[in-house]
Amino acid sequence: MAKKRSIFFCKDCGHESPKWLGKCPGCGQWNALVEQEVTRAPSSSLSRGSGQRPEPVALSDIEADRSERLTTGIGELDRVLGGGIVPGSVVLVGGDPGIGKSTLLLQVSDALARTGEVVLYVTGEESGSQIRMRARRLGVDSKTIQVLTETDASRVIDVAVSMSPGVVILDSIQTAYVPDVGGSPGSVSQVRESAAALVRLAKETATPVFLIGHVTKQGAIAGPRILEHMVDTVLYFEGDKHLAFRILRAVKNRYGSTDEIGVFEMTADGLAEVSDPSSLFVSRERGDGSGSIVIGSIEGTRALMVEIQALTGLTNYSTPQRSSTGVDRRRLPLILAVLERRGGLSLGNRDVFVSVAGGVRVEEPATDLGIALAVASSYWDVPIDERTVVFGEIGLGGEVRRVTLAAKRAQEAERLGYERIILPKHAIAAGERPKGIELVEVGTIREAIDAAIGKRRGGEKRETSAAAVPEL
Repeated sequence: MAKKRSIFFCKDCGHESPKWLGKCPGCGQWNALVEQEVTRAPSSSLSRGSGQRPEPVALSDIEADRSERLTTGIGELDRVLGGGIVPGSVVLVGGDPGIGKSTLLLQVSDALARTGEVVLYVTGEESGSQIRMRARRLGVDSKTIQVLTETDASRVIDVAVSMSPGVVILDSIQTAYVPDVGGSPGSVSQVRESAAALVRLAKETATPVFLIGHVTKQGAIAGPRILEHMVDTVLYFEGDKHLAFRILRAVKNRYGSTDEIGVFEMTADGLAEVSDPSSLFVSRERGDGSGSIVIGSIEGTRALMVEIQALTGLTNYSTPQRSSTGVDRRRLPLILAVLERRGGLSLGNRDVFVSVAGGVRVEEPATDLGIALAVASSYWDVPIDERTVVFGEIGLGGEVRRVTLAAKRAQEAERLGYERIILPKHAIAAGERPKGIELVEVGTIREAIDAAIGKRRGGEKRETSAAAVPEL
């Protein structure tokens, strides 16, 4: 029997220390080291191996892997993965409880089974009958989906080696354990060693492995941060579980872009793909309410129309509130400062609330102009024409700067029936300008405000003193 020893692991970065330290030397976090008993004895047939050690090989002599990606049959997931599943890759899927992680991977299992692939679905949280109940609700019924109720990672690897499945799915990595490693399932050492064993399985057998991971209250995947470094792809499910739609976002992808998102809608029959996500994020019944505007955003290679809403009101506190949801909260104070200094608004005694309708997150600088105009619209209580789309970055001098893929944003706005775009000057080349939509080019934030609401407020010049602020 291997002798056990005690080591301190950092919960954030996985740094090892023979003794407890108040501050982690690896990542600098305080009170992040926890004690675990560990041993280093391999137990599975895969880890025992053949005893042969690899030798150095010249890079030019290595044959490139030309194997095709395995398509899941779910277009939104394939988009986020970069075109499909890469053989031998390890994908970590995280998200809040009840967001739809297990549902998505069960549907992926069904889609792969329909193509003839054998799927090994390992569950450490539910019994086989519970998986069967969910599968019946989703309409999943295939004999090529093999369900294994097991938490021993060594046993999972032995079964996978003997079966040679097309894909292995583990739900979840926090329930797996390695018998020869100290600590309970979910501990730092067990999560790390279990993940390392499954990564070896994927690399040595070219079998794709999906791992489901729980998240903490802060939204990060539970366990050591090194877990995210060990895998090839990290996907996060975003969105409120009480709402119908879900956003699948790649935060790490060795085989594709990390800017892509997949959009799903939760239905009674499981997760359904959303082919036109702009219809979810933009309300067609905004009416004449002020403080609302549509922006042209880019997520990966996809252009999205997203509605931004703002609300301003006289504050009841000595320090006005600044609250944002779905946008970069670090840029909101910057935009408000520019509006006050360069745009003629007095916001020193006003609370400002900004939100992206539908719960989606848009953090690119191109949203700056939309946030500024939504705040200005609410401030003056003047609605912006609902047929208008805006995008542009705002500088500290009040200038409106160009953004990437402006022509693609304009084409998407034209496709959806919008009639006017407020955008930075020279953002779209002459040969790429759409014909069926009006382009209003602006150079400063004042020009943008005049283009959006100036005429509707009669060209009024407002003072920037607090006494001139209109009463609500």
